Amino acid sequence: MTAPTTASSPLRPGRSANALGAVDLGLYGVTVFAWGASWIALKLQVGVVAPEISVLWRFAAGAAIMAVWLALSGKPWRFSLKTHLRFAAMGACLFCFNFLFFYYGAKTIPSGLLSVVFSTAAIVNLFLAALFLGAPIGARTLFAAALGMAGVGCLFWPEIVGAELNWAAVGGLGYCLLGTLFFCVGNVVSAGTQQRGIPVLSANAWGMAYGSLILAVLGLVRGQDFIVEPTAAYLLSLAYLAVVASVVAFASYLTLLGRIGAGRAGYVTVMFPVVALAISSVFEGYSWSLVAGVGVVLALSGNLLILTGRPKS
Repeated sequence: MTAPTTASSPLRPGRSANALGAVDLGLYGVTVFAWGASWIALKLQVGVVAPEISVLWRFAAGAAIMAVWLALSGKPWRFSLKTHLRFAAMGACLFCFNFLFFYYGAKTIPSGLLSVVFSTAAIVNLFLAALFLGAPIGARTLFAAALGMAGVGCLFWPEIVGAELNWAAVGGLGYCLLGTLFFCVGNVVSAGTQQRGIPVLSANAWGMAYGSLILAVLGLVRGQDFIVEPTAAYLLSLAYLAVVASVVAFASYLTLLGRIGAGRAGYVTVMFPVVALAISSVFEGYSWSLVAGVGVVLALSGNLLILTGRPKS
């Protein structure tokens, strides 16, 4: 893993559009399949253990693995107080509230639909770029955003509207949109740490540690039981989420973000929902309808339209 070699922000539209190399394609593949399968694993975590505690176990285990990896790799682990504040912000966004809200959303929403909402990160990233970096939002971007959100609406229409309005599904969608927003803000923070030459491995290790600390405090404040569900489904899904979906996938994604920028790295959010929806169809019996099929096409088309737009200097 390497730090970015340019001072421009990964969210800035002027990023170079060089062809992807073998390493970049490998990082794409690992991230897409690791995160694509993670949504069904996340769904298996919901039930007996409180969401705050399940996410805590996930990232506490991830932080421990990252700490060992950090020690063996010889990467730096001592940083200034100002840098630790960045790590804490990154941990709160990427390794705490992002997934906490998705765990709450998973109580009422199939795993495949969770991934589609998360895929709107490609759209949110550009609006954050406009807000924080002054990047212009053109007609193409607005049209693509409208397509993406219309697609999400179509996908959730059968979940929300039945014999009567399903407020549980509405709330689940709201939780997932909040989780996506935290993920995108975390992208901004992560990009800033990489611009300062901080290795992804070091930032992730500290970020997961701070995220775990915040989750522990939340659990104590809310009076949650710090327990583990002693079932094969829970323990295996926890192991997958901690090792593959957290350590491996986040290291791959954030390294990719530093190498090629958030714009093109965002393609993973277009691809992994396809994997997640296929898994949901097989293991959860997700029922497809014409409206849902149109929703998938619209949501992914909106993301593709944004990500394939010609950058402006």
